[in-house]
Amino acid sequence: MNDRTDAATLAPPGAGDERKARFEANKLSKRLHRQVGQAIADFNMIEAGDKVMVCLSGGKDSYALLDILLSLRQRAPVPFEIVAVNLDQKQPGFPEHVLPGYLTQLGVPFHIENQDTYSVVKKLIPEGQTMCSLCSRLRRGILYRVAGELGATKIALGHHRDDMVVTLLMNMFFGSRLKGMPPKLVSDDGRHVVIRPLAYVAETDLERWAEHRRFPIIPCTLCGSQDNLQRVQVKAMIREWERKYPGRIDNMLTAMGKVVPSHLMDRNLFPFTTIRAEGRPVAGGDIAFDEEPCAAPATAPLTLQPWRAAPGAAPTATED
Repeated sequence: MNDRTDAATLAPPGAGDERKARFEANKLSKRLHRQVGQAIADFNMIEAGDKVMVCLSGGKDSYALLDILLSLRQRAPVPFEIVAVNLDQKQPGFPEHVLPGYLTQLGVPFHIENQDTYSVVKKLIPEGQTMCSLCSRLRRGILYRVAGELGATKIALGHHRDDMVVTLLMNMFFGSRLKGMPPKLVSDDGRHVVIRPLAYVAETDLERWAEHRRFPIIPCTLCGSQDNLQRVQVKAMIREWERKYPGRIDNMLTAMGKVVPSHLMDRNLFPFTTIRAEGRPVAGGDIAFDEEPCAAPATAPLTLQPWRAAPGAAPTATED
């Protein structure tokens, strides 16, 4: 054999592909942990001593949320607890053994709440109409109650970047209001803080992470089976935008955090009726229109700083 034969020649078939796959998975892992850590830091989602109730549906998003939070907790700058909660809505064919088996294997404290909301929704919503609103209200009330019973201080949901942008567009298109999905809010009953640690994470990355981690995905046979939903159509629309103009979704998410009330139309947020010319320059006046509104969308990712550990602690999982 020639002594100069390189390693690639000696490597078994597919070795290069495996190395590339490992490299890409590691890069994806770093990005996900960095983005989740940054969202937690930006909005002060998790504090020392918190008991975080992670709502686990069996879908890719909530699996990824639990997976990343468990990883971050090992090196986080503050101590916190995690408890996973699943609401078994008694959908026909639901594999009720999957989540308990998965969570037991992980060693994660968990609670399965059994409530037949499926029958309630099917009974009250006529065939062919959207079930999401009622189903969401029922789930929300039950989860708030369970959070209180478990002593949870935070309720973590698996909504991601795309969900937040889609919600903004849904409210604009069909609700005639400029309202999105916040990364952190107080629950309807005023007793809980709801957080969305995946706020900066792209859905396509979650799809890749779920495949890499081989989560035991459980499909939804209720709202998840309604292909004609407006939300499904809006999501397809922004996916097409992103394909044609990379960076557009990130730009929209960034815009949600850079609101200029004086250049919208809400009289409750800005005193349009009382403003007067006072003979001196006004910051952000007409010059706001000097910037080119049709510039090519930025392709650079969001500028994120990691959720850093306390001085002297080991580097956090969010750091590259």
